[in-house]
Amino acid sequence: MEPVYRSIIGLARTVFFAQGLKFDVKGDEHIPSEGGAVIAINHTGYMDFTYAGLPARTPKRYIRFMAKKEVFDDKISGPIMRALKHIPVDRSAGADSYLAAVDYLRRGELVGVYPEATISRSFEIKEFKSGAARMAIEAGVPIIPMVIWGAQRVWTKGYPKRLGRTNTPISIAVGEPIQPFEPAAELTAKLHATMQDMLLDLQKNYTHEPGAYWVPARLGGSAPTLAEADAMDAAEARAKAEARERKHKSAAGE
Repeated sequence: MEPVYRSIIGLARTVFFAQGLKFDVKGDEHIPSEGGAVIAINHTGYMDFTYAGLPARTPKRYIRFMAKKEVFDDKISGPIMRALKHIPVDRSAGADSYLAAVDYLRRGELVGVYPEATISRSFEIKEFKSGAARMAIEAGVPIIPMVIWGAQRVWTKGYPKRLGRTNTPISIAVGEPIQPFEPAAELTAKLHATMQDMLLDLQKNYTHEPGAYWVPARLGGSAPTLAEADAMDAAEARAKAEARERKHKSAAGE
């Protein structure tokens, strides 16, 4: 029994109902009823993780999400994240979070991971990092692919939140478990291809508004292409690195 997690889930469902969100979940039978597994999720918005936990409630499981350390440092969200036993990720010391995730998996937990690492501005499947594959191999557990579509309409990078009653449809698909194998690069490629196919299947049955910001360019929307989004991410990363360097020099009195 996890009273805090159960309470948070109850609160989230109340919020979802108030927002009028319409969930279509398929494949929840692929979430194992026991034992560890890496839950690999695509990343299109800030609310992805709240929706990703829904399929796990069928077998009455909880997902421990890997989230950036800053969320744990916050006075409000920090205590909640720790109570839910999520895993902080310090990008300057990623080995600690990786080892913590492997330990969770070996103890039979479900660990939620975003292989893309950051939100996809194009809403396409970005290039994957190898962490999900490596931890599955090391812990000897399967990877469960999960794809969410529609979450970007609620709140995504660069656009206002839409947290009121929007009646937004959100589709969630859970794929068959992928057993771990080496090398990690090939397992990562298989995971990427699987989730790409799952995304295309979800999009076939979803109504897309021509020209809308949340619709990929491939489907007639105004979102940047994958290449354009990658360039935007690279520019943002350079700007952040330069800002950190200026801050470091200022602190050093240079």
